[in-house]
Amino acid sequence: MENPFRDAVADLKVGDEKLKFFDLLRIFSGPQLDLYRRLPFSIRVLLESAVRNCDGFHVLKSDVDRILNWEEVQQDNVEVAFKAARVILQDLTGVPVVVDLAAMRNAVKELGGDPNKINPIYPVDLVIDHSVVVDASRTPDALDVNQRLEYERNQERFKFLKWGAKAFRNMLIVPPGSGIVHQVNLEYLARVVFQTDDGLLYPDTVVGTDSHTTMINGLGVLGWGVGGIEAEAVMLGQAISMVLPEVVGFKLTGHLNSIATSTDLVLTITAILRKLGVVNKFVEFFGNGCQGLSIADRATISNMAPEYGATCGFFPVDVKTLEYLRQTGRSEKKVAVVEAYLRATGMFRDYSDISEEPHFTTVIELDLSKVVPCISGPKRPHDNVPITEVREDFEKALVNKIGFKGFAIAPEKAGQRAPLSYEGVDYELTHGTPVREASEGDLDDLVLIFSISRRRGHCRNYVLHEHFEPKCHARSWYVPAAVSLFALSVCALMILFQRVLAQDLLRKKQLSAG
Repeated sequence: MENPFRDAVADLKVGDEKLKFFDLLRIFSGPQLDLYRRLPFSIRVLLESAVRNCDGFHVLKSDVDRILNWEEVQQDNVEVAFKAARVILQDLTGVPVVVDLAAMRNAVKELGGDPNKINPIYPVDLVIDHSVVVDASRTPDALDVNQRLEYERNQERFKFLKWGAKAFRNMLIVPPGSGIVHQVNLEYLARVVFQTDDGLLYPDTVVGTDSHTTMINGLGVLGWGVGGIEAEAVMLGQAISMVLPEVVGFKLTGHLNSIATSTDLVLTITAILRKLGVVNKFVEFFGNGCQGLSIADRATISNMAPEYGATCGFFPVDVKTLEYLRQTGRSEKKVAVVEAYLRATGMFRDYSDISEEPHFTTVIELDLSKVVPCISGPKRPHDNVPITEVREDFEKALVNKIGFKGFAIAPEKAGQRAPLSYEGVDYELTHGTPVREASEGDLDDLVLIFSISRRRGHCRNYVLHEHFEPKCHARSWYVPAAVSLFALSVCALMILFQRVLAQDLLRKKQLSAG
């Protein structure tokens, strides 16, 4: 069956280039145009995908009708088909995918077919970032040493992936040392708007085998994490069957004050959304407060979608997005195409224009000026604690019964102290003591200990036990006495370099202050 909307393909001239796109404003003209204008921007992306991929087999015309009538059917658990534009993998989950493709080629060859016909249908990007181990640190050659050992340990896997990059079409392998997958996705891999060889334009959408694939929503690219089998199905041209989600509108107003950071903001948002309940829902941000948030700030918020429970936290493309594309090396031609296409389809956002505000399932609001410095914990990212209340909260958690806010330490032992001797220096530790690996005055070697759990988004809070021993963890010594400073996953920090530098400066000042 041919696409029933094929006659709605229109021309779009950008500079000297003549491109084409599915003109949604023409398809849904007349009475339906008001339906389209009321759709959240994230749902408009789903609608465009359904229109473009409508073939009567994978994607039905009824899918298009359901998405267009989202406002009416959003709470009816209706299923629709969605075809993502691309897939992103990291090496931990990506290697099995490449193995499966290689096995398919072997099977086709054994059956007398052409194995070279087995290729991903949609673009696949695999970023090798999960293999590095910190063997060397705080030395000028640490980077070279760690990368050399990474190649030695993973030689067989890396050779296999290099073969896959050459053997399969539509597959890009990003080598080790290039950055974490989400950062590479933001700065390099994201297209924002795809352009085919014949000049057809459509929105960039992505699914990935990492739960924090959601970070890309900060750039206006709709995406979320999926399982390996689902990712392989998308690679091979299959549609994802999904329940048409409710969309929570999160209105941001005002500006962050001078002492609040995007870290404080995202922890505040996480607490609000966990209280509301947004599992299996989209969250879409709007309001004039979005204008003051950089792409790094937005990406941090979007990255935490798994922590606040949503499928994604979406920021539609606006002028800030275009500025970021220029900053990260995209050409002026590319930026012009992105802007022209999204404006032509009603998917370019002006956060200051209230007439553009769509309808949402429900709306919540946050005045950014009310956000205060805070942390989360000790065990869950949505247990938000203002900095001014940390001492009281931690002391209560020590003696509370075992739970999310308790360690069941006997009250008479809450003030317990324990001696520790390390490299000839004696220390006395108590609950919540920051631990350093340095002699007095050795500011550059200061290590303020806190541990980010392997369960992303969660920090562990260590308290003294009756019997304890110092333990060596990666590059530093720690004891079970360190209070976690905040609850953010590592990939969220990587986009906020100024926050990392600020942490180091804070550590130096803490040592100076004794």
